[in-house]
Amino acid sequence: MADKLVTIAQFADYIEADLAKQLLDDFGIKSVVTGQNVANIYSGLPALADLKLQTFESQAQKAREILESQGKQEQ
Repeated sequence: MADKLVTIAQFADYIEADLAKQLLDDFGIKSVVTGQNVANIYSGLPALADLKLQTFESQAQKAREILESQGKQEQ
């Protein structure tokens, strides 16, 4: 069975989303930021910048713990 992507955090700022992604990368957790193109086009309008940090379901709990311990989660 394939491991599906799940959202582990949401951000209004693409810089914060990217920093969180890099943090997870440092711990060996692969993740993706979705919605980044919308945020870049409409920067300054947080309602349109619905950035989601996603990872595989099997790594989601560990990823959430890492983000919470670093204060990077803005859900």
